[in-house]
Amino acid sequence: MSTHSETTKITTEQLRKMKRAGEKISALTAYDHIMASLLDESSIDIILVGDSASTVFAGNETTLPMTMEEMLYHVRVVTKSVKRALVVADMPFMSYHVSIEEAIRNAGRFMKESHAEAVKLEGGIEFLPTIKRLVEIGIPVMGHLGLTPQSIHKFGTYRTRGTSKAEADKILKDAIALEKAGIFALVLEKIPAALSMKISKAVSIPTIGIGAGGHCDGQILVTHDMLGLYEKFHPRFVRRYAELAKAMRKAFRNYHADVKSGSFPGKNESY
Repeated sequence: MSTHSETTKITTEQLRKMKRAGEKISALTAYDHIMASLLDESSIDIILVGDSASTVFAGNETTLPMTMEEMLYHVRVVTKSVKRALVVADMPFMSYHVSIEEAIRNAGRFMKESHAEAVKLEGGIEFLPTIKRLVEIGIPVMGHLGLTPQSIHKFGTYRTRGTSKAEADKILKDAIALEKAGIFALVLEKIPAALSMKISKAVSIPTIGIGAGGHCDGQILVTHDMLGLYEKFHPRFVRRYAELAKAMRKAFRNYHADVKSGSFPGKNESY
């Protein structure tokens, strides 16, 4: 049973209520006005302005090249387009790593200049002082454990994390510590379903899974992946709800053919 109507503004408190009520949380990504508007109209609970924009929007190989200025632009466009969903800004690589002061400055810019309602950052106990300080000054923080794409060059692979006992124990320990530091929700990426179930039971905050099985309190996917727009790879955890790249190619080819043949524009498309 839903704990809110489809017009209720989603807040961090609403998400906690949803977890307590056993209501699943839906989350997707957006970087532009049209996508954000469509997601919001479709009652998606959380819209993450992800640094995944680096790959699916900007065409980079990893998420690392995204800058603060680029992310601020995308977040500003999305927040302007959303009325209901909670908008979370992804803090890009090196925007919170150098010092707590710099993390505060950058997270504050997301809230003040781009009107984000929360920020997300990757990492475990090494970032506890940063998270605590952000929460203390009123900036809601979403955590992210498991496969953390900003650390791809350290890992050297996108394989499932937490498959060994030592790594699984560390992820669980990190999750508990992050909750104590004050995060309001936790993304768990590409970890075994049994581990995500253990973590979801161990913490009172919502867990949002991506490739982490069905035991999480919610799910997130990159919108371009689930729409079949981004075709460079198709991970096992992505369910494709459409094949829009194929449909768009067909539309573009038909337009091209109609222009070449002279059948577009016709009488009805002319003044």
